[in-house]
Amino acid sequence: MFRFSLTQRPNTSREPFSLQTLAKASRLRGATVTESVCPYCAVGCGQLIFSKRGELIDIEGDPESPISGGHLCPKGANVFQLAVNSHRVRKVLYRAPYSDHWETRTLDWALDQIAQRVKATRDADFTTRDEHGRLLNSVRSIGTLGGASIDNEENYLIKKLFGGGLGVVSIENQARI
Repeated sequence: MFRFSLTQRPNTSREPFSLQTLAKASRLRGATVTESVCPYCAVGCGQLIFSKRGELIDIEGDPESPISGGHLCPKGANVFQLAVNSHRVRKVLYRAPYSDHWETRTLDWALDQIAQRVKATRDADFTTRDEHGRLLNSVRSIGTLGGASIDNEENYLIKKLFGGGLGVVSIENQARI
């Protein structure tokens, strides 16, 4: 059997690419390359960030990285999509109770609302001691759920803030679920 179509001429060069592919320019040609570290966990896999005129155009594993040797896990391989996804919501949206539409609000407004509601809930439900007099200093009506894009160090700080600072008992992370 033929290894190529009869209408195509075979690639006689020693290159593993066709002549048409070689004629096309890579979109990465001329890009600024910045070495970085994947933001997803504390492993520290190396990444190469490609940009042109200040615009992010690609992210790849760094083959020179002693940690990952250019390989990335599924989360690390999708950092580019996380950064430039056109469907990503980039503003605060709020839907009031019983409302059928979303309203755009400021980030300051959203953070104030969260702080007020956490404080009100903690004040209403904080338990100092159990029925046997044992010290608890906890609140069970607030919970946190960390996401996959939070690294180990940030998770540690979340545990310290919510567990040690606010007395929250229900602290979970997507990485463990």
